[in-house]
Amino acid sequence: MAYGADELFRGPKQKNDRYPMKPFTALTAFAAVMSIVACGPSEAEIAAAKEKRTKDSLDSIAGMEKTYMVDLAGSKVNWTGTMLGIKNHTGSLNFTEGKFSTKGGALVAGEFTVDMKSYLLTDTNYAADGAKQGTRAMLMGHLMSPDFFAVDSFPTAKLVITGVNGNTATADLTVRGRTNAETVTDIAITDNGDGTVKATGKLVFDRQKYNVRWSSGSKEAVLNDNIELEVELTGKAQ
Repeated sequence: MAYGADELFRGPKQKNDRYPMKPFTALTAFAAVMSIVACGPSEAEIAAAKEKRTKDSLDSIAGMEKTYMVDLAGSKVNWTGTMLGIKNHTGSLNFTEGKFSTKGGALVAGEFTVDMKSYLLTDTNYAADGAKQGTRAMLMGHLMSPDFFAVDSFPTAKLVITGVNGNTATADLTVRGRTNAETVTDIAITDNGDGTVKATGKLVFDRQKYNVRWSSGSKEAVLNDNIELEVELTGKAQ
């Protein structure tokens, strides 16, 4: 039997060899399939991508600005006044309202109003009740009088945060109707994990700038011009 050139190369045509697949074509198809499988992400890559999405989501939430309303029952301003070389008097004042905002766990804004009639005296440096001078009741009345904070005319004081740098803030403080720029230091924000945060900070202001000019008139009993404040806030998320 004579064969043509093609038959000599390929051999005789078989019955089922109508559309034969050449070995090279089959290998190429197999390699393509394996290439698709090999190019898919590995389990480690899938896990890493999922972890990154979770982290990005948490970072986004942490970076959001959050606003808190001051819990009036759980917040106060502690103050200290010093009669130089003699004694300190300490006490606290309550808030009437307030709110503050954080971003990434740091303070970014705030506005607070204090009730100047809510004096609570916390030290024990007083004469016994009924004494002619130096009693607790006498100091309370004196602090509320025009000699000091004139609370009948100026029943509230106010603090407005104007800028924050790290744990220090600038703020406008209004006392006795006068407003001056002050600095709040040692600011700390603690997340309680239940939708509330605790915020603390310190402020020292010169009473003379707010027309609190009382003097004993004695060189032996000089009232320090600086009044020290320590703010304790509990904020509820809005």
